[in-house]
Amino acid sequence: MQTALEIRQLCKAYSGTFAVRDLSFQIEGGEIFGLLGPNGAGKSTTINMIGGVTRPDSGSILVFGHDNQSDYRTTRRQVGVMHQEVVIDNFFTIDQTLRFHAGYYGVADDPAWRQRLIERLGLGPHLHKVMIKLSGGTKRRFMIAKAMIHKPRLLILDEPTAGVDVELRHTLWEFVRELNREGTTILLTTHYLEEAEQMCNRIAIMNHGELLALEPTASLVERLGSRQVQIRLAVRLTELPAELACHEAHLSDDGLLLRLTLPASQPLGELLELCRFLGLAIDDLSTDTAGLEEIFLQLTGNPAKESLR
Repeated sequence: MQTALEIRQLCKAYSGTFAVRDLSFQIEGGEIFGLLGPNGAGKSTTINMIGGVTRPDSGSILVFGHDNQSDYRTTRRQVGVMHQEVVIDNFFTIDQTLRFHAGYYGVADDPAWRQRLIERLGLGPHLHKVMIKLSGGTKRRFMIAKAMIHKPRLLILDEPTAGVDVELRHTLWEFVRELNREGTTILLTTHYLEEAEQMCNRIAIMNHGELLALEPTASLVERLGSRQVQIRLAVRLTELPAELACHEAHLSDDGLLLRLTLPASQPLGELLELCRFLGLAIDDLSTDTAGLEEIFLQLTGNPAKESLR
């Protein structure tokens, strides 16, 4: 399938400070691709450059093979962006905005497509309300409809579920998956890292404008993840064996519970063999595999629950 987006050595600085520095990656057509990073990582600047809102200092952006600077009319039609900020005109209704918005991209209004967006995103009951009377969740749904109204081949979602309830979040992701199955390529940023882990084929993690990691989600978690092992002992320990220090071991106050961290590359059998060598009597054992949040913290040094802006 054709490459949907190719970024080559992209740079952007403000007042001498790099927001994006030597950034390169590509997204294949049909992917759901996650772009993650902490506050100030450069994600929004990157999205603005892809969408044509911000001009790069150097480097290039190709959208389905078209340069977004020299062939900007074509690339604008190929890209739809839902920004994190709710960008609306308070005095237009949803119906009015969706009817004329495709024209901004040189695309004729398609009533059947517009009606499908309205129905799938649950906008029907609010169609004739002005924007200032909409709830936050309805505004989010409208922003997705507006980003999709000109039928872009690449849809960029910048924290689409920030501040919405669980039910709406599931509804939005169901529709995003539906669009993706029909051929729309998705670029997603989110501060709900479990969403990225579940939704994205591949993930790129940025920090300070630079790329820290880029690989399939499953292999990233497998390569950098760790397992938390909890061992319930049949016989009380009075002190922690020195041989377990490398596993960040912790012993409970009653001496009956061991908590250890096992690197992703180390088989659990090796740990069990070590416990047998130490003469530990194991009554029960459970494991919990670390996910994307722990990897994010490991790579960026930032709390994973922060808003990833």
